[in-house]
Amino acid sequence: MTITPTVGSLVSARGRDWVVLPESAPDMLVLRPLGGADDDIAAVFPDFEEVTSAEFAPPSATDLGNAHAAGLLRSALRIGFRSGAGPFRSLAGIAVDPRAYQLVPLMMALRQKTVRMLISDDVGIGKTVEAGLIASELLAQGGAKGLAVLCAPALAEQWQEELRTKFGIDAELVLASTASRLERGLDLGQSLFDRHPHVVVSTDFIKSTRHRDDFVRHCPDLVIVDEAHTCVAADENSSTQNQLRYELLRRIADPKVDRHLLLVTATPHSGKESAFRNLLGLIRPELAEVDLGSEEGRKLLAAHFVHRKRADVRQFLTVNDGLADNSLAEETSFPSDRYFKDETYKLSPAYQALLDDAIGYARERVAAAGGQGRREARIAWWSAIALLRSLVSSPRAAAQTLRTRSAAAKATTAEEADRLGAPLTSDSSENDALEGLDVAPGAEITEVSEITGTGVEVAEVSKTGKGDARLAELADRAALLEGTAGDLKLAALIRHLKKLLDEGYHPIVFCRYIPTAEYVAEHLDGKLGKKTVVRAVTGTLSPQQRLQRIEELADEAGDDSAARRVLIATDCLSEGVNLQHHFDAVVHYDLAWNPTRHDQREGRVDRYGQKRDIVKVITLWGSDNGIDGKVLEVLIKKHRQIRKDLGISVSVPDAASSGVTDAIVEWVLMRDRQRGQETLFGLEELGAIDDRAEELETEWKSAAEREKTSRSRFAQRSIHPEEVAREVAAIRDTLGRSEETRDFVRHSLAALDGVLRDDASGGDFTAEVSGAPAGLRDVLAPVLGGDAVELGRPVPFRTTAAVARGEAALVRTDPVVGALAGYVLNAALDGKAEGPRPARRCGVIRTNAVGNRTTLLLVRYRFHLTLPSRSGERELVAEDARLLAFEGSPANAVWLPAEKALELLDATADDNTDRHFGERTMSRVLDGLPATKTRLEAYGEELAAELLASHRRVRSASGEIVRGVNVTAQKPADILGVYVYLPASDAVTSAVASVIVPAVAGGAA
Repeated sequence: MTITPTVGSLVSARGRDWVVLPESAPDMLVLRPLGGADDDIAAVFPDFEEVTSAEFAPPSATDLGNAHAAGLLRSALRIGFRSGAGPFRSLAGIAVDPRAYQLVPLMMALRQKTVRMLISDDVGIGKTVEAGLIASELLAQGGAKGLAVLCAPALAEQWQEELRTKFGIDAELVLASTASRLERGLDLGQSLFDRHPHVVVSTDFIKSTRHRDDFVRHCPDLVIVDEAHTCVAADENSSTQNQLRYELLRRIADPKVDRHLLLVTATPHSGKESAFRNLLGLIRPELAEVDLGSEEGRKLLAAHFVHRKRADVRQFLTVNDGLADNSLAEETSFPSDRYFKDETYKLSPAYQALLDDAIGYARERVAAAGGQGRREARIAWWSAIALLRSLVSSPRAAAQTLRTRSAAAKATTAEEADRLGAPLTSDSSENDALEGLDVAPGAEITEVSEITGTGVEVAEVSKTGKGDARLAELADRAALLEGTAGDLKLAALIRHLKKLLDEGYHPIVFCRYIPTAEYVAEHLDGKLGKKTVVRAVTGTLSPQQRLQRIEELADEAGDDSAARRVLIATDCLSEGVNLQHHFDAVVHYDLAWNPTRHDQREGRVDRYGQKRDIVKVITLWGSDNGIDGKVLEVLIKKHRQIRKDLGISVSVPDAASSGVTDAIVEWVLMRDRQRGQETLFGLEELGAIDDRAEELETEWKSAAEREKTSRSRFAQRSIHPEEVAREVAAIRDTLGRSEETRDFVRHSLAALDGVLRDDASGGDFTAEVSGAPAGLRDVLAPVLGGDAVELGRPVPFRTTAAVARGEAALVRTDPVVGALAGYVLNAALDGKAEGPRPARRCGVIRTNAVGNRTTLLLVRYRFHLTLPSRSGERELVAEDARLLAFEGSPANAVWLPAEKALELLDATADDNTDRHFGERTMSRVLDGLPATKTRLEAYGEELAAELLASHRRVRSASGEIVRGVNVTAQKPADILGVYVYLPASDAVTSAVASVIVPAVAGGAA
């Protein structure tokens, strides 16, 4: 039959009820199942299928439930919402429960017509979530049609996974390894960025002139740039790679193009003001020049810059913010601190002899090269550093370095030698990427003339003669030192790992070079106990293989409390990878020569979602190798102190840091020379280390002061806590609070014959569902895995939204929670469903919580929203569930405030209710419900007005976006549940006491 339903109205087709969506036309209706998700949307053709108008069926008076029935039904309904009516369109449909502080960047973004923001919150706060929230909201509202994430290739698959699992955004990977395959599937003249609206792109792949122009021409209208600080050039002396990245971003950020741009980085200011200004200039050109110390400059920047440390967000909404509703106070769980312990070791006599001989060899090489030109000097310099770093790393790394030619040896100029040698031997924060930087560097230099003798006495010999034999002899000696007998550093590691494991920690051991990581993993196997699993992850694995190796390690260790795991890794895991779910301690086996690298390593586990209150950090250092002690004293400890004083990490200035490490290496190489003799590279005395350290400290303190001032001056001020609190309250009123979700899961699983066991950690618990009804097992199996459901493996439920694979988060968007809510809701709506049904649509409860007969209604409202966007108006249908309560009969109802209605959910049954009496009472109330229609419709109008005001508040900064916003309540509203509360002392109780049958209020259904 032909009907003309309005948007938001109900129709019946294919044996179920549907909501009509705005995309409908007279000859084709686009429908979503009532209470269903967008994935269930279907097209129905009225000319070929029967479609009739429908009204939601009222509950049956015979389907009575207990005192918990109303609360469980309401929670199941709210958890199932995927089309909330509030100003944040995406929050109902994403699989992440954002913290209040994470909504600040989203609120800032929605106040801009074209979103341009720099998100630079501290490590571990959740910048990826903040950027994802903005992206999903812009896509949901129609403000953007496509998304591109630019990131390092090692992080691309992680970004793809985060977008898919948390935000429901399916993005294609565009990498050097995938581009050819993607291009083969294109139509003639088509760009792959037109074919795939959402992409995660390797910045280094797309920055080349071959691919850049196509990307810029077809670039999506929303771009997220991860680790944005690596994509700006401070000046013309910046690396070629940085220059190319910066040119790419400069073209993407063209102010003449209305493209949304989100720059994400934890280190926006690395000490170079020009680089910071260039970064800000990508957001708004004026920010590159404006005086940021002026009121005008601060105001301009505040609208685009989010810059917070953990202390700013640990208690973001608190009583101190002057909130009227203290229930909105929110704490975010981070580890309270890092526990640092520096553990020393000494070289064995044989290792010390090898080190001394190798230093002697390097000294001779450097001295000989010094007289042959600047290029040869720089080649020899990098070769010497490579040899020293490998020797203090491990005998295997030393042996490989001694047998490998220096990368700098093929340089034609001194500058090229620096460019080739520095990345493999230093830990500069300006390194272009971590990929390939964990290979062992080379030390063999066949181009430099061989030398004999000691000190500065040199004599030329064959380029392939005695030097090669000497390197081979040193390499053979290094290989013989493998194992705990010759390598006391390895023996010390085993000792400290055993202690950490005995304390219940799961440590990550960071090594500088691939040979060291493989060597350590090999020699730890079997040394840490039978139940300890040890695995290594290095740059020899692809990014996806690294994540798989980590998950395999976690699976191998299993859930056995006695099982222990240790991960050995190079710095390929020191950025971008979240490891807090499986590990809680860090061991620095090799000292980094830039303390920022230590902070990055530690930040992999010290972040939101870490269950440990204290993250332990063990730093191994050699007391007699001549290098570690100075690096620890001058760099690492000073960095820790600044972090402790400011509460944030401040990057060490690279130039000053390099000066210190150069001075340390030169001191090691030249310490046997006479003090009065001039040293290389302009250092006139061995006290140069102290001089360089003093220069570094001065520059570092200056950087720290700038950072401190920046934090104070530019800490987010454009969004005030009370504004966030108001929107958070609206969101939680619609979608529910975390306590509601937790209580719903516990009560529902218990009622469905699940076996619950509380953890010692507090709110966490495990549930075994093998004995639950078959219908519930069927809906849980796809999200939990069939084995977990059928074999009775306990499912851990965690109070944090950041959970590991195989766990469930006690948040409404978790797949396990959603499946449970769907089952409970469907079982409640289907009055003939078999088995236990925790939620019911009716109930008659005797309780001391009321003095007069009170009726509670669970009402579902539908709203028709008209929202403007840059691409035109967008019409949407959204849902909301509300509680309304009145005293007396429906015809003479005295309506109660909303908070009184909510309180009834906590009412307990204090007396039994005769079933027949309950059914008669419920029948009378149901017969009188039409008298409440006027009040229900008026309340719907009130809700629509509140929603309209909320949308306008969020969009208040842009008149063009505010104009045209409209919210209309669809009529009639759906009455899902009716619950009557009677005073427990009612005289009727005594009159029927003698004929009481099994009571509804006591929990029987």
